[in-house]
Amino acid sequence: MDTKSIFMAFFIINTLVSCAYPCLGQEDIDDKALVNPGEFDTLDALSPASQEYNIYMLENLPPKYKTYLGTCADKMGPSGISECNEDVLREILTNKPVSRECCLMVVRAGKECYMEIRKFMFRLYQLKRFASQVSFKTNEVWNRCSAEVESLSSSHDYAI
Repeated sequence: MDTKSIFMAFFIINTLVSCAYPCLGQEDIDDKALVNPGEFDTLDALSPASQEYNIYMLENLPPKYKTYLGTCADKMGPSGISECNEDVLREILTNKPVSRECCLMVVRAGKECYMEIRKFMFRLYQLKRFASQVSFKTNEVWNRCSAEVESLSSSHDYAI
């Protein structure tokens, strides 16, 4: 084989591999925080226009959807939706893991409820700029929490 044939073979293989596995040539952006931890606490600052946006959005949600979100929040428990919700957002945006107790609340609500609450949260004005970037991370938090809760319950089974 001459040098030209080797080069062509290498080029063709490289092209095929990069088409089949495009992520090999890309940096893994899913591991980067979307927000610096110090900036997280400023996300809830609302202007009058952003408050109007959120009120309008809430008023125009279908009543059944509002009821469903309320039911999902109830499944997390009385403190779950307020305390844990912020912790989950913090993990999604800054990569700071939620507590074991919060994972229990998330799993208690169920995946469908968890995902729907996240989808709703990222429709709010102050978070909507991240909506297109959080799908993977939202699933990652669910997977981590459900695995952690599963390992906790299986270790309790053996301890009894």
